[in-house]
Amino acid sequence: MGLATIPALFLFSGQAKIPLAMLVVFVSAKLMAEVAERLGQPGIVGEILAGVLIGPSVLGWLAPNEFLGALSDLGAMFLLFRVGLEVKSSELLKVGGTATLVACSGVAVPFVMGTAILLAWRAPLNEAIFVGASMVATSVGITAQVLSSKGLLHEVSSKIILAAAVIDDVLGLLVLAVVSSLTHGKLDFFQLALTGAAATAFTIIVAKWGTHAMGRVVPHVDARLKAAEGRFVLAMSLLFTLALLAVYTGVAAIVGAFLAGLAMSESALPRERDLVQGVAELLVPFFLAGIGLHVDLSAFAHTGTAALAVVILAAAVLSKFIGCGLGALGLGKAEALRVGIGMIPRGEVGMVVAQIGLGFGILSRSSYGVVVFMSVATTMVAPPFIQAAYRRPATAAVAESEEEEVLRLG
Repeated sequence: MGLATIPALFLFSGQAKIPLAMLVVFVSAKLMAEVAERLGQPGIVGEILAGVLIGPSVLGWLAPNEFLGALSDLGAMFLLFRVGLEVKSSELLKVGGTATLVACSGVAVPFVMGTAILLAWRAPLNEAIFVGASMVATSVGITAQVLSSKGLLHEVSSKIILAAAVIDDVLGLLVLAVVSSLTHGKLDFFQLALTGAAATAFTIIVAKWGTHAMGRVVPHVDARLKAAEGRFVLAMSLLFTLALLAVYTGVAAIVGAFLAGLAMSESALPRERDLVQGVAELLVPFFLAGIGLHVDLSAFAHTGTAALAVVILAAAVLSKFIGCGLGALGLGKAEALRVGIGMIPRGEVGMVVAQIGLGFGILSRSSYGVVVFMSVATTMVAPPFIQAAYRRPATAAVAESEEEEVLRLG
């Protein structure tokens, strides 16, 4: 079943295809989000399931394409920019040491586990290494959306997750560069070091001095701009500039978007935040449903492939949970549990690595399907776990409210 099954009324011209696609994705995502919320699950799960439902594997109404991909990328950027606006860079820098430890252990354990499983499955070494690399990076957008929607971004564990995910992205870039070089029989240490240094320097400089710089720049520029919504124009300019610079330094555009939000967090007024929220509400469903659109269940027609997919999914969940949780164990078991769960989603990051491996001819179609399944499945299983991990026992909530009342009366 494809778009041809939708009434011809909507397909009378080529111009109708864009609004039709947007209508189908946006409305289905919001409807499924409502269903998920009514069932006690995070709305984000419903929006991803909407993509699976309307995608090639089920109804076949839509398939991933360049236009939907562009909307998905924009949705991810605005999601991370909005999250950055809610966090102070000084708070992230305070947890930098723990976040670095979490990121490093959260990269090493999944890589080793994923590679070992494929080798045990008798896959070629290059293919096994690439599958291991696809399990390394965390999709910060998924966890950030859950934490933001629940008002949990100011928790210590949330700050560690956000900081670790940014570091994770830089480390994932280096792992992918090394793996790609090794599978092609050449390793340029100078280029690798240069890429790593550029990505690290970009991230640290913007995180450490971006807020101070924008605090000085925004008032001066705003006073001189005559255009309507000048501060919002400035915020959008910074968002796209840092997203572009992030890509040029080798990290993901969403990292640049997050850093842009971080830099604007103490300068943005309620008006700019409201405008960003409105744009994000429009675009984020395309990012979430876009993840579901990539699911291809036909790859699991063979029992062996289906079994491997289940094993890789279990390894992907456990490796991040164990690796990142151990890195945060110094904060206590409860915080380590939250950090470990919050770093589980792979989302679009794993799919990008899979597409690179397929393009290089290193991943087989079945392994590619397994990696995409792992990326989508970890993205869907994590939100309910995150929600449960941050749900305090009723007794703790009552005790805290009683303590606040005593302090107020005292």
